Amino acid sequence: MGRVDMGDVAVCALRAGLGATLFAHGAQKLFGWFGGGGLKGTAEGFHAMGYRPGGATALVAGLSETVGGAALVLGLATPAGGAAVAGTMGVAAEMHAPNGFFNTEGGLEYPGLLGLAAVSLIAGGPGRVSVDHATGHVLDRPWMRAAAIAAVPPAVALVVARKRRTLAAEDGKGSEDGER
Repeated sequence: MGRVDMGDVAVCALRAGLGATLFAHGAQKLFGWFGGGGLKGTAEGFHAMGYRPGGATALVAGLSETVGGAALVLGLATPAGGAAVAGTMGVAAEMHAPNGFFNTEGGLEYPGLLGLAAVSLIAGGPGRVSVDHATGHVLDRPWMRAAAIAAVPPAVALVVARKRRTLAAEDGKGSEDGER
């Protein structure tokens, strides 16, 4: 494993804290654990916010947070786990943006910071106290890190644009049928 230094311990602590937090959020969505709504409640919430279909969106968000969070805790396939978390938090930040910046007002502060931390872990790597390091970084190559970081913004933009088109069409705006 090589000599573990304080930087490795710090990265491990950040990975574990971020990953466990996202795992718990995902488990709320998927299973209703920790006071969450489960898939049914989460699907209803996503539908109300304009994400269609709500059930599929809830499943993808829950899996991204749960699986991505677990991957970060372990330091396994860190680029993929980090991208799943960063993408989901990017969408969450957009959902909270109308409320301003601060979390006390329901703003984007919290999901934005979680997403930034995930991108930082992708860029910096999982450290020596990780499954990725123990396996010779088979699932954590430099090109995987670059691809993961590059994939997040367009993925977030696609989800947000789809939501906006859906809401505009439901309001009778933006669709060709609604303009006639």
